[in-house]
Amino acid sequence: MFFALDGFLFAGWVVRIPAIKQQTGASASTLGLALLGVSAGAVITMMLTGRLCRRHGSHAVTVVCGVLLPLSIALPAQTHSALALGLVLLVFGAAYGGMNVAMNSAAVDLVAELRRPVMPGFHAAFSLGGMVGAGLGGLVAGGLSAANHLFLLAAVGLLVTAAAGPVLLRNRPAPPAAPSRTERLTRRRLDPRARRIVVLFGVIALCTAYGEGALADWGALHLEQDLDAHPGLAAAGYALFALTMTIGRLTGTLLLERLGQTRTLVLGGATAAAGMLLGALAPTAWLALAGFAVTGLGLANIFPVAVGRAGELAGPSGVAAASTLGYGGMLLGPPAIGFLADWFSLPVALTTVALLAAAAAVLGYGARNAAHA
Repeated sequence: MFFALDGFLFAGWVVRIPAIKQQTGASASTLGLALLGVSAGAVITMMLTGRLCRRHGSHAVTVVCGVLLPLSIALPAQTHSALALGLVLLVFGAAYGGMNVAMNSAAVDLVAELRRPVMPGFHAAFSLGGMVGAGLGGLVAGGLSAANHLFLLAAVGLLVTAAAGPVLLRNRPAPPAAPSRTERLTRRRLDPRARRIVVLFGVIALCTAYGEGALADWGALHLEQDLDAHPGLAAAGYALFALTMTIGRLTGTLLLERLGQTRTLVLGGATAAAGMLLGALAPTAWLALAGFAVTGLGLANIFPVAVGRAGELAGPSGVAAASTLGYGGMLLGPPAIGFLADWFSLPVALTTVALLAAAAAVLGYGARNAAHA
């Protein structure tokens, strides 16, 4: 429920970016700097959240963030300048980053208990929430103001947290009589080789988070501005991307069991690179949508595999480290694409997503000897 809520709220925000860009009068580059607030806020809080999870438990921190995230999502539509937008997105990003570390830490613990690679299933819930959020956003984009839309999303988010939060708090893991393997790994300093492996998977997460953030922040604008798509069809671009991400993640456990970690990472990166080249350079909106769909399939399992592996190595600290590096991709993405769009064009700027997806495939192959480290 919390993974789905996270995706639902984030998608509801991103489909209203064109409307809020118009409301604030921001250029592509200043919008990119304002969008930097989401990733900056997330990165600032991620390492802190790892420590909070160790002290108070990942379930409790997830519920707290489940309250803060809906409260913060209503703020962007109340702004009328790029500076104000960037400041409120800093708050939204802080809640979003905390939620991601806390719920991923809880998921890593459950994966260890189940002894199956089911991490993609949790991220499938995120993508499903994103698909629903973007789909609903597309339906109401023409008839509901951004302020009213985001206010309704905030109300839905608080209701979901009120329903799911008590269940999560009642089922917090009891402290074991002896330290678990995850706790032992967390309490002692990682040896240099293990730390390098965590960083490697964090960089892989960065490459894929860059692509996810680019499509979330710029996909709708590309379809509407460059390909003359209707606002509803432009919003559907992210919904389609989220749909194929969901399909890819629902089959992720099967892929990992059949192909293994290395082949899953390499195949995913190569597929995403090909799809994004089509999505960025296609001459029609429908071909671009097809490219977004292929990109979603390719990127689907890279981030959950990378974060899950880092969590296996170092517990909440590993999740926080890999997530911080991963969201560094979102930190770099909005301003980089914004400036490249001003200097060249938005389609050219979006081809950088394909370059980093290809890099993730190469790094995934390079991590083959770390799969069972």
